[in-house]
Amino acid sequence: QVQLVESGGGLVQAGGSLRLSCVASLRLFSHYDVGWYRQAPGKQRELVARIFSGGGTYYVDSVKGRFAISRENAKNMVYLEMNSLKPEDTAVYYCNVRSSLVYWGQGTQVTVSS
Repeated sequence: QVQLVESGGGLVQAGGSLRLSCVASLRLFSHYDVGWYRQAPGKQRELVARIFSGGGTYYVDSVKGRFAISRENAKNMVYLEMNSLKPEDTAVYYCNVRSSLVYWGQGTQVTVSS
């Protein structure tokens, strides 16, 4: 019954911006930390950003200063604003919620052209 749905991906030119959204049906959403992961063809899935229930954030070094994660608990939403996009950011982006169980969305494709 728990479902996470990502949206906002697309094709963008290098240097452009996108904002990804994820909505979760999970009860007590505000209690849990939420992450954005990405996976490019032939590469392992990696953690891009995480926002904790208390509001703290984490970013992988490669996106620091370019990406920003935020959440609206009243809407069960989490966002990832991506700026100054590079071709190496091309991947399928997934949102993730970790509780006693781990939940994943289906992913949204981000393609950055040069």
